[in-house]
Amino acid sequence: MPYSGLHALLCCAAAEPPTDVLRSGLPPAALLGLLRTLARRGPLLACVDDVHLWDPWSRAALGFAARRLDAPCPVGLVLTVAAHRADDPALGGLPLLWTAPLTDQAAAALLDDLAPTGVDAVVRAELLAEAEGSPRLLHDLVAALCPDQLEGRAPLPYPLVPAEVLRRAHAAYVRALPDGVRALLLLVAAAGETEPRGDVPVEVLLRAAAAGADTDPADLPAAEASGVLSGTGDRVRFVSALLRRCVYAGAPPARRRAAHAALADVLDGAAHRLLRSLHRARATEGTDPALADALAAEAAQPDHGHRRRSAAFARSAELTADRTTRAARLTAAADQARLAGDTRAARALVARARRLPAADEVRGRAELVHGTLALRDGPGADARLILRTAARLLAPHDPAAAAEARLGAAEAAWATGDAAAYRDALTPDPDPGPLGDYRTGMRAFLAGRWSRGRAALRRCIGQADGVTDPALLLRTGAAALVVGDVAAANTANTRALAAAHARGTTLLVPQALEHLAYSELRAGHHARASAHAYQGLSAAHRTGQRNTAAHLHAVLALAASVSGDTDACAEHAATALAHAAAHGLAQAAALASWALARTDLALGRVHEAAARLDPLVHPGPRQGHFAVRMLAVPCYIEAVARTGEPARGRAALSRFTVWTAATADPQAPAQLARCRALLARPEEAGDLYALALAHHDRADGDFERARTDLLYGTWLRRHRHPREARTHLRNALVGFESRGARAWAEQAGAELRAAGDTAGAAAPGSAAALAGLTAQQQRIAHRVAAGATNREVAEQLSVSPRTVDHHLRNVFAALGIRSRVDLARLVNGAGDSEKPRRTVRDDPDLPARHGNSRGPCR
Repeated sequence: MPYSGLHALLCCAAAEPPTDVLRSGLPPAALLGLLRTLARRGPLLACVDDVHLWDPWSRAALGFAARRLDAPCPVGLVLTVAAHRADDPALGGLPLLWTAPLTDQAAAALLDDLAPTGVDAVVRAELLAEAEGSPRLLHDLVAALCPDQLEGRAPLPYPLVPAEVLRRAHAAYVRALPDGVRALLLLVAAAGETEPRGDVPVEVLLRAAAAGADTDPADLPAAEASGVLSGTGDRVRFVSALLRRCVYAGAPPARRRAAHAALADVLDGAAHRLLRSLHRARATEGTDPALADALAAEAAQPDHGHRRRSAAFARSAELTADRTTRAARLTAAADQARLAGDTRAARALVARARRLPAADEVRGRAELVHGTLALRDGPGADARLILRTAARLLAPHDPAAAAEARLGAAEAAWATGDAAAYRDALTPDPDPGPLGDYRTGMRAFLAGRWSRGRAALRRCIGQADGVTDPALLLRTGAAALVVGDVAAANTANTRALAAAHARGTTLLVPQALEHLAYSELRAGHHARASAHAYQGLSAAHRTGQRNTAAHLHAVLALAASVSGDTDACAEHAATALAHAAAHGLAQAAALASWALARTDLALGRVHEAAARLDPLVHPGPRQGHFAVRMLAVPCYIEAVARTGEPARGRAALSRFTVWTAATADPQAPAQLARCRALLARPEEAGDLYALALAHHDRADGDFERARTDLLYGTWLRRHRHPREARTHLRNALVGFESRGARAWAEQAGAELRAAGDTAGAAAPGSAAALAGLTAQQQRIAHRVAAGATNREVAEQLSVSPRTVDHHLRNVFAALGIRSRVDLARLVNGAGDSEKPRRTVRDDPDLPARHGNSRGPCR
């Protein structure tokens, strides 16, 4: 209807639409005069969304008025149009701003607004990845999910974005392009369906376009000029994976099949066998047993990537009429998707396979994939039962797969702390290889047959030199940790990480980083362990492995307990404990509790530490985890000794003595001597502390040695040997400072002052004072000094903005500064004349008044 758009606008601008203007037919000049009249009341802002949907008369009037509003007139206009209508002549001459997708930080902030009750970390990563910065799509995705799905208690739908949503997302934009360009875009979209990165060689695209009737190579420059495609070298791809999926979903099925057929016709050579077969299969309607068999046979070859093999198996299943064969191929597709790290697709595929009637062998393979997925994201007890069922179904048909299922069941039992179930799952195996030795050694160790277990695990470690399988290398690293060979564990876990990357086995990357971080903790390399754990946490969220993420949070809590970062330790431990309680992960819970207790020790809260550790170090039901029990004993004995109740630690010391004799852990002899000193009579304690230090001289580990020096120096001071006490307390202070263990260093400094000396402290506001910050505080300080806001820092470090705010207050207090400008100058070593990237006035996280009693950050 003519001028209907302006009528709606004017109804918003005034209580009564100016009847004289409406009667005049709203010529462009009348609208300009009306805007100037309204502006006399005060500054006027007119915002119009989707101007391209207005009637031509309203668009013309609006453009005419917008071009003639002079500077003295306080009128502002904000008009939005779809990208494919940005060249509308009616709006010509107006300044144009192309809006990019939301940044990661902005999308995360929008998600927080859309789901104020919170979103599970894995679900959050899925939603942000699927939305690709589109606020509309993010809104639609959140609206389509129930609270249980948002909070991770119920599975997400697959696919996450329905086809109808994809079809309408960019339908108008694509429809506005010429027919030849749209046909070419469909070719690129069809090729991207089978490519992990979504790109396609330009040479293949041009040949397919030349052979097609709807497009030709001359349409490629126009497609790139439209802003839909981008070229990099000899390949071309959509600027957005979401846009590619929209183009593909929006095309009729017949046109999609024709595009795949054109691509299959131009792909030749042995290197393109699987790709050619896959496109031919996608061009086929209905079932085709011969083509399905050929595609499945090609997908079974290990020289193809996991994602492409998954797509080939899935398509071969769709072409298969026999239900048992279809179930087998869907299971194979799920397994390849799992290895590629696409766990959501793997769950959807294996769920389809499990609904089909099939023979026991096929059912067993489906249960094996299902149980392995549950092991990484589900209750541990459920995963163990599923994998036991898989082993029973596979045993008569595929002994190797049955053994793999039993190993998975053993891993689930380990995670839940069920030692008896762990031993039962590791049935004796005549295999002379490393896996056989691994089973034999682990069973023997848990049964208390130390010598036999150590010999078998040593053989397992010794056979790892030529191993390239990342899963086997991870088990080798676990064997090395059990016997206490921390150096061998680090080597095996590093090799496992490299092998997982090299093979494209994305699923194993978070596990490799978890194992590596834990072995580095055992070696005393806490900062390195923390860095690897943060990498693993990001990878675990990307691949939907919440159980692995919980273990990584526990590792980060342990690392923070060394640095004395109480807030980071508490936050990571709380996350680990919450997920561990939901999924029965006893090991993650025990590690997190140990970390909290060690923080209590650092802060002198010995009674709280003893209470936390008491259930962890004693055997029995619901009493921690068997693999963590001995590791936590030194902290427990220190806690009970400092509470004045040494008798509580004697039973634990007796078990720790036996364990030390059975392990090669380089720290164990020193820790044992230290524990004996803590519980010994005064006339014996000094010699035992000296023995502990002698053992430390033969092992790496500055942090553990510093703890022994601290305890020995404290004992000497209290027994009136201040001169000797100061020597050991200074050594402890230096050792803690070198490891960034701030809370422990403060404890050593207090003891040193009590012994008649003072610990040197950096002057407030000096660059040297930065070294006294905890590792997390240093990370936050450097990012804030570079100009990041609290929310941006929180996103980068996977913590909450409230935690960043708390840390930043402590940083300001520790450094004796009052503003972000001072922090930037201190971190960057700049003088007063240097300007930081973000000024105090422009910083949204800083209140206008620096003297606000609430501190420097909102």
